[in-house]
Amino acid sequence: MLIAQITDTHIKLPGKLAYRRVDTAAMLQRCVANVLKLDPQPDLIVMSGDLVDLGRAEEYVWLKTLLAPLKQPLVVVPGNHDDRDALRAAFSADGYLPASGFLQFVIEDRFPLRIIGLDTLVPNSGRGELCRERLEWLDATLSQAADKPTMVVMHHPPFLTGIGHMDDIGLTGREAFAEIVSRHPQIELILCGHLHRNIQTTVGGRRVLTSPSPAHQVALDIRPDAPSCFRMEPPGFMLHWWADGRIVSHGAVVGDYDGPYPFFDADGLLID
Repeated sequence: MLIAQITDTHIKLPGKLAYRRVDTAAMLQRCVANVLKLDPQPDLIVMSGDLVDLGRAEEYVWLKTLLAPLKQPLVVVPGNHDDRDALRAAFSADGYLPASGFLQFVIEDRFPLRIIGLDTLVPNSGRGELCRERLEWLDATLSQAADKPTMVVMHHPPFLTGIGHMDDIGLTGREAFAEIVSRHPQIELILCGHLHRNIQTTVGGRRVLTSPSPAHQVALDIRPDAPSCFRMEPPGFMLHWWADGRIVSHGAVVGDYDGPYPFFDADGLLID
C-alpha cells in the first residue's frame, strides 16, 4: 500500500496570495501534477491539516476543485487554520467524518492499515489541544483493535521541535498522548503537519513525523526565540509505503527536475 501525505496547503480564495506572497493554489496544482506522475500511484491521499487559510466555505470549494484530478480516496483532518463545520460540510460526502462534535474518526476495513484521524483544533487559536474527551476516545478506539496495524493522522505534532515560535503554538496534552500511545504497540506511524518541514522523532516509543508543505516552509531556526518566518524552500510531500509489516517513508520534492539518468551503460558497466 502506498500513501501520499499532503499537508498545510493553506488555500485562499481564488486570486489571493497567502501572506501577500505565496500562490498556494498554483503550488498545490504542481503538487497534484507530481502525484499524478507517480508510478505506482498512491492508494490513498491523507491531508494533515491547514487545508485552507481562513476556514471559509468558499476556500474549501476551491480546494476541492484543485484536488479534483486526484481519483484516490482522500482522508483529511483539521488544522488550526481550518473551520470544523466548514470542513465537515465540504468532505461529509466521503462518509468517514462524524456528523457532529470533534472531527475524529477511524477507518477500519478499507485498507491494510487501520487509520485513525485526530482533531487537535482549538477554534480561533494557532495552538492545538487533545483534551480529556479526545484522549479518552483515542485510547478506547485503539483498544478496540489491538492487533490491527494502525496509522494515526493529526495536525499538531505531539512533541517539541526546537523551533520556538512553532512550539509556542504546539500541542497541549502531548504528555497524556505519549502515555496512551506507549500502551498500543500496533501504532506503526503518527503523521502530522503544522511545521511545514520534515521532522522525525519518537513519542511513547512510536515513530512520528511531520511533512513539508507543497507551498512555503517554516524557516529552520532551532532557537527558543526564533522569529515567526517562512521561506520559499523546495516544496514537498511525503510517501509512506506499507509492505512486509512496516512503513517506509520517503520525502518527495515538488517540481520538474533533470533526469532520470542511468548509472550504468549498455554493457552494465558503471559510467565513467
